[in-house]
Amino acid sequence: MKTTRFFNQEERKWLLIDAKDKILGRLSSRIARILQGKNKPTYTPNFLCGDKVVVINARYIKLSANKPDKKTYAKYSGYPSGHKETSFKIIMEKNPVKALQLSIKGMLPKNNLGAMMYKSLKVYPEGSHDQAAQKPSTIEV
Repeated sequence: MKTTRFFNQEERKWLLIDAKDKILGRLSSRIARILQGKNKPTYTPNFLCGDKVVVINARYIKLSANKPDKKTYAKYSGYPSGHKETSFKIIMEKNPVKALQLSIKGMLPKNNLGAMMYKSLKVYPEGSHDQAAQKPSTIEV
């Protein structure tokens, strides 16, 4: 008889990622996989087994080709004429962290577990961060 093994006592590490001069989509997909725990052999889809991620230098992310001019973010309030679009350049000027957070959040599961994974992400616009006490290990993505 086959038995299923569940690894629900997984230790979650802190990882530090430098986003300087990285492409937004490629970086986001790799971070989403780390948050979900898909890079570990003990991955369980119904358990929070991913690592906690700290991203620094989010101000310096890039988009390929001429996407910075064309990429827009849309949101809808639910009211008539409540549709608003904002370009990538304006978001990067106002809040450079927001573009990376939106990209990663869209790649995570749309359920309670995905919300908990998203809380394991800390993004900072410059090189300094508040998670020095956790001693995150630096990885290259």
